[in-house]
Amino acid sequence: MDLSMTAEKTGKAGDNHPSNGSRSRASRSPLPPDNADEKISMAGQTSDQDDDDNSYEDAYSSKDSSPAPSARNFTALDPLIHVPASNAERTMALKYAAPFSTDPVAKEELEKVDYSVQITKDMATSGNVTRPVRIYADGIYDLFHAGHARQLMQAKNAFPNVYLIVGVCSDALTHSLKGKTVMNEWERYESIRHCRYVDEVCSDAPWVLTPEFLQEHKIDFVAHDELPYGGDDAEDIYHWIKQAGRFVATQRTEGVSTSDVVARIVRDYDVYVRRNLARGYSRKDLNVGFMKEKEIRLAEKMGSMRSRGKKLVENIEARGQHMLKKWEDKSREFVDDFLDLFGQRARMNRMKQIWEVGTERIKRALSPAGSVEDVSSDDATRRSPSGSRKRRRRQSELSEDDEEAPPSPSDEHH
Repeated sequence: MDLSMTAEKTGKAGDNHPSNGSRSRASRSPLPPDNADEKISMAGQTSDQDDDDNSYEDAYSSKDSSPAPSARNFTALDPLIHVPASNAERTMALKYAAPFSTDPVAKEELEKVDYSVQITKDMATSGNVTRPVRIYADGIYDLFHAGHARQLMQAKNAFPNVYLIVGVCSDALTHSLKGKTVMNEWERYESIRHCRYVDEVCSDAPWVLTPEFLQEHKIDFVAHDELPYGGDDAEDIYHWIKQAGRFVATQRTEGVSTSDVVARIVRDYDVYVRRNLARGYSRKDLNVGFMKEKEIRLAEKMGSMRSRGKKLVENIEARGQHMLKKWEDKSREFVDDFLDLFGQRARMNRMKQIWEVGTERIKRALSPAGSVEDVSSDDATRRSPSGSRKRRRRQSELSEDDEEAPPSPSDEHH
C-alpha cells in the first residue's frame, strides 16, 4: 500500500467488490519462459546477509522517517537503505517481470508453501524458517514514484528471506471508493511488476483484508505504515492484523506522494500545457478550449520574444564590453607613447644624453695628446665616413705639393 496511503486511500469498502475483468487481464499477460520459475521463485533462496546478521532491524526498521525532499541531503547515508559492501553481498538485477498470482509460476510457488505452521516474527528475524516468509503489501500505486519503491524495499528487507506479494486495486474499485486515477489499472500493474523488490503481483486486490484472503494466498505478514488507517466501520482496518502479531511497519517518505505529484502538475498547469502543445498535442487532446489555446500560444510567443530580446541585449552588452576593453588597451599604449616623448621619462632621457656628451667632451679636453682616448677617437674618426673623406683630401694635397716642388741639385746631378 502507498506510503502516504492515509492521505490518499480514503473510504474503505466491504469485503465483496465488483469484478471488472482484471483477473482475465492477468491470465492474458505474457508468460515468462519455461525456466522462469527458477529465476523468479524465492524458494530456497538465502539472505543477502548471514542469518546471524542483525543489521536488518537497524537498517529497515528505523523509527525516523526520511526527511522531506527540500531538506534531504542526498550525499548523506539514508537510514532506510542498506548499501551492500561488495558485489558478493549484492543481488544482481532480475531479467523477468514479476508474475501475477494467476500465472503458473506463482501457483507453483504457492503449492510449495507449507502453511500448517505459522511463522512468528522471532522465527522470521532469526532466519530459522524452512521457506521464504510471505509478506503482502497493497495499494493503488498511481504514478509510481520513489515513495512507493522505498515502501516495497522496506517490506522486502523486513526479514532475511522474504517473498513479497503486492496487491493492486482495480480501476472499478478505486474509482468507486477513492476517485479517478491518472494511470489505468494495466499501467499500475506493470509498474509494480517491474519493481525489483516485487516477487508477485495480485491484481484486483481487495480494499479490506480478511483472514480468508490471507489464508488463500498463504500470507504470513502484512506491511504498511503504523498510522491508523480508518474505514467505514473501523478506526483502523489493520487493527486485527496488528493484534495477531502479523503486521510489519514501514516508514513513510515525507514529501513524496501521488497527491504531491498531481499538485505540482496542477500548480504549473499552463507550463505543461504549453509544453505539450509545442510537442504536437492538439487542444482537444489536452481538453483545452479555443480561447485558452490562443491565450497560451500568445503567451508562448511573448515569452519567446522576450527570450530573443534578452539574448540580443546580452550580445550587445558583450560586444560593448569587448570594445571597451580594446579601447582601454589602445589608450594605455597611447599614454605610454606620449609619456615616452613628452613626459618625465623623455626629459630624463634627454638630460642623460646631455650629461654623457658633456662628460665625453670634458674627458677629451683634459686628456694629453696621444692618449688612449685620442687614439681611440682617431681610430673612430678613421672608421667613420667623414674621417675617410678627410684622409683622401689630405693625401691629394700632399701629392700636388710634390708635383709643384722644383728638383733639387742632387736630383739634377743624378
